[in-house]
Amino acid sequence: MNIIATQALTKTYGGGVTALADLSVEVEPGVIGLVGANGAGKSTFIKIMLGLIAPTSGTVRVFGLDPVTETDKVRARVGYMPENDCLPPDMSASEFVTHLARMSGLPATAARERASEALRHVGLYEERYRQIGGYSTGMKQRVKLAQALVHDPDLLLLDEPTNGLDPAGRDAMLGLIQRIGTDFGISVVVCSHLLGEVERICDSLIAIQAGRLLRADRISSMTEASDVLAVEVSEGTEELAARLTEMGFPVSRDGRMLLVPLDSDAAYDRILRAVADLELNLHRLDQRRHRVAELFTKKETADV
Repeated sequence: MNIIATQALTKTYGGGVTALADLSVEVEPGVIGLVGANGAGKSTFIKIMLGLIAPTSGTVRVFGLDPVTETDKVRARVGYMPENDCLPPDMSASEFVTHLARMSGLPATAARERASEALRHVGLYEERYRQIGGYSTGMKQRVKLAQALVHDPDLLLLDEPTNGLDPAGRDAMLGLIQRIGTDFGISVVVCSHLLGEVERICDSLIAIQAGRLLRADRISSMTEASDVLAVEVSEGTEELAARLTEMGFPVSRDGRMLLVPLDSDAAYDRILRAVADLELNLHRLDQRRHRVAELFTKKETADV
């Protein structure tokens, strides 16, 4: 069963601003990336799925439920981590997450137990009695993730979960999200404008641009091998580029990598021969894989 399905979903705000336009997509269980530039309509999509705002037209179903008419049933199965800081600074993480568990319908004792368990899962068990106002940005993000998990949802909607984090904090948060999807069996929609992060942890992807669906597919299909060889040597990149150009290869660059069109099976052998002739140390020679970011680049190019 699809966890999310939309048909011609459209949301227009006052003043004629269209946030979503004719969005039709079906989403299978897993860790799903919802990507697009800021203002692409990602947060609007999440709010519609939660029943926080109603669509202008079209339909959306979450686990077969209509968020507009069956809001409580949807929220019982969905956990939401908002983008913005919305935490009470004078409460402890334990108090806050327990309160959210009580609001979901859990009895007091069960709510306290589930809050402690959720905070343990996100790495805040030892710090759970400290006031949230004294937490770092990374710890606050973990509190928001814990409250989204506390009622044992079937789906998590995470809006920019790495927002404001340093590289180490982003890596830790991404690891947590991936573990939730793989070890806990909870489907996760990760809303982000950071495409590299999505490629690392997601099974599939929904790419939207200006409120319209750009593509929805498995990450493996979007990042399949291209007809370009990536060549990298420890040093002597310029010499190798010149030699390959002399041999008739149209060489381009991506940082330290040389990109060479794969025109025949013999290309591998010819490149290896050039590296050997120049007595260079070869670090990489393989087919370059497409990147998610190229989806948006191709669309922009097509629109020009």
